[in-house]
Amino acid sequence: MLDDIAMLVGGERIAPTPGRVIDVTNPFDGRLLAQVADATTAQVSDAVGAAERAAPSWRALPGVERGRLLSRLADLIEARAEPLARLETSDNGKLLSETRVQAAFAARNYRFFAGYADKIYGHTIPLDSPSLFDYTTREPVGVAALITAWNSPMQLLANKLAPALAAGCTVVVKPSEVAPLTTLAMAGLVREAGFPPGVVNIVTGGAEAGAALTTDPRLGRISFTGSVRTGQAIAAAAARTLVPVTLELGGKSPNIVFDDADLDRAVVGALAGIFAAGGQTCIAGSRLLVQRSCYDRVVGELVRRAEDIVLGDPAAEGTQLGPLAGQAHLDRVLAMVDAGRASGATLRTGGTRPDEPALAQGCFLRPTVFSDVDPAAELAQEEIFGPVLSVLPFDTEDEAIALANGTEYGLASGIWTRDLARAHRVARELVAGTVWVNTYRTSAAQAPFGGVRRSGYGRERGLEAVDEYLRTKNVMIELSGDIRDPFVMQA
Repeated sequence: MLDDIAMLVGGERIAPTPGRVIDVTNPFDGRLLAQVADATTAQVSDAVGAAERAAPSWRALPGVERGRLLSRLADLIEARAEPLARLETSDNGKLLSETRVQAAFAARNYRFFAGYADKIYGHTIPLDSPSLFDYTTREPVGVAALITAWNSPMQLLANKLAPALAAGCTVVVKPSEVAPLTTLAMAGLVREAGFPPGVVNIVTGGAEAGAALTTDPRLGRISFTGSVRTGQAIAAAAARTLVPVTLELGGKSPNIVFDDADLDRAVVGALAGIFAAGGQTCIAGSRLLVQRSCYDRVVGELVRRAEDIVLGDPAAEGTQLGPLAGQAHLDRVLAMVDAGRASGATLRTGGTRPDEPALAQGCFLRPTVFSDVDPAAELAQEEIFGPVLSVLPFDTEDEAIALANGTEYGLASGIWTRDLARAHRVARELVAGTVWVNTYRTSAAQAPFGGVRRSGYGRERGLEAVDEYLRTKNVMIELSGDIRDPFVMQA
């Protein structure tokens, strides 16, 4: 699928401008995978213009027809799932077993929203006067800019593109320049599925392309997944043009283990919560809060299991942890590990690069566990986005809730307990967009996802996602023949 990785603007594939390319490398062995376009401001403007021109006819297309095209796209993704998964694994270093799941999940997203495309209804509203008839319509916002991160490109794109198209919006997609290849591969599938030219446009590039896109006043919505800092910059820029924004940002998610939990399951959930995808997920359960009465047992088992995790080629069967996405990111994570040591936390395992020769070219970090972490330390407060777990003890339910809510984030959280009443009590008090009970990192196309606080605002997936791409219009009709003249006194 590397044969066709040009941008897509107005239905045409756009090759890179000479001298403006971005190298895309494999984080496992450092080899060059491709050179993609670093779009100019003019090319981004052309993409927005193409989407704007296509908007009226796409909006007018019956929802059932938009649904058919989305279903066809889902079929094509399922048919190409294996090469798409392998392409994403080579692009960002995720395990092939996980990218296969994400390809299937992406197809499920498109199919879910295909079924919703012809079910966008307004309401009739009873008013005080019987001679007035009032109703609302739900209409697409127009052109939507969809900006995705490098850690899960297929899934993140599906979270945005599927509801936007179902709602009747046209789009300009900009993937992260770190891992753009599966998004560019989607350009061919979009054309093969039969989407009209200009409905889906895909541009690649760095800061210049991102700034050109997010400051364009022709947009009706910006949806961004990425860092808090970039999200804040996008929100500030959008405020100047009054373009509404959906932000899915970072997290410092608490995973809470009570002493009445099935501790074996809780340990597995904790391992999956932080070490799956190398911790490079916004929902990573990077803070494990463990009741003191079972703290030593849980930490000991975590350390034992973490030291058995197999690092290696993410495309190879048997690998359990792949590389981080790039050298710059690895350096940042290692700096956070050093800061954790300096804060007085106890490094129980990991924290270093592996010394096996076969892994020397890759951006690897051994699974890392810190215990006795100060809740106020950077290790417990800031997103690391790597395989680094901070374990903190607590005594009471109230203390667990206070620790869990004791950061500026609010994306996801987990609770491990056999007490159903406790599960409901704690879930109600957690400041988070998602609460898992006796599971972690479980996703569904039907379930809304998003955060609060510094984790962003707006929702993806579920029926709530379509609302991000719609606006409400009110229509009021006078049914009587009376003329209400405000300048004539009524008897």
